[in-house]
Amino acid sequence: MADPRVEAAIAHWAPRYVENGVPVGDFREVSESVERWDDWCRAWSDRAALHEAEGDAAGARGRNKSAAYHLLTAAVCFHFGKFLFVHDLDQMRAAHERAVRAHRKAHALLAPPIERIEIPYGDGPGLVANLRKPVGLERPPIVVMFPGLDSAKEELGAYGRWFVERGMATVEIDGPGQGEAEYDYPIEPHYEKPAGAVIDVLEQRDDLDTDRLGAWGVSLGGYYVVRAAAYEPRIKALVSLSGPFRFVEKWDEIPDISRLAFQVRSHAPDEPSARAIAERLDLTTVVGDVTCPAFVVGGDRDRLIPPEAATAIAAGVSGTAVLHVVPGGNHVVNNKAYLYRPQTADWMADQLGVAAG
Repeated sequence: MADPRVEAAIAHWAPRYVENGVPVGDFREVSESVERWDDWCRAWSDRAALHEAEGDAAGARGRNKSAAYHLLTAAVCFHFGKFLFVHDLDQMRAAHERAVRAHRKAHALLAPPIERIEIPYGDGPGLVANLRKPVGLERPPIVVMFPGLDSAKEELGAYGRWFVERGMATVEIDGPGQGEAEYDYPIEPHYEKPAGAVIDVLEQRDDLDTDRLGAWGVSLGGYYVVRAAAYEPRIKALVSLSGPFRFVEKWDEIPDISRLAFQVRSHAPDEPSARAIAERLDLTTVVGDVTCPAFVVGGDRDRLIPPEAATAIAAGVSGTAVLHVVPGGNHVVNNKAYLYRPQTADWMADQLGVAAG
């Protein structure tokens, strides 16, 4: 019998992979070559290694654009190999470290380049983020970008480029339970804590305009961004993309693989403990404290976070809200990305005072 996890991956993940940097041919070849979920991470790591080798070779020839392309592709392939591979933590972490390494090799080759920044946080080693600033602008406004349950900063560049192209800097973070921070910090329902720590660091810089700071979150990050804005007045506008209103509401309908990922990244010993943490991801009592403008996106065919969550967020905030439920949209609406990525970037530019162009 076919592995249902692989079948689900092929049926539901193609738009996300391709929109966020995996060549469509790679998705077809790699996913169709895998029969067992246990082989998923290895297969994607093998393909990622090919791109990394191409990137290194191009870099050695001085072809920086080609090198950057292949290295970023390698990073996202490594990422998608490991992003839900939480039943084999050693293999998952090895692929993750290679994703980070490939991505970092591309940083200086890009135009504009990426700067890795460190954020003191709690009693642990701290958080990390990738900063990218538009070319030729002094003290641009900023969009801080929050990943979801299974995404990480290495995936967010595909979303962030829409803001950079319009004259906004992006800061793509790995928060608690996310990316490089997931090993030291569990999922944090009170996401205003890491959000505030990031903004504190940004305020120490003289090359960014922190008076014009927006925030963006995807999937579970769509909850985080609303929660953060409810407590953090330095956030002047937000985009919530397929974020839950009460995460536990659909707990029993979430795919097993995602529930396990939540358990692992919340550092919970078992599923009941994970569910108790999920119950704390609830905007009911805080959404009304959001006073900044909000752009809320959902897909009416989202099988993970129903569109009613977007409706509840938009209806609950005290500030002005744009509700955009995309007909036929899947989770995060990556199957119709053209119907929200440029629109949310234009809207954020308007909120942060960036001239049209």
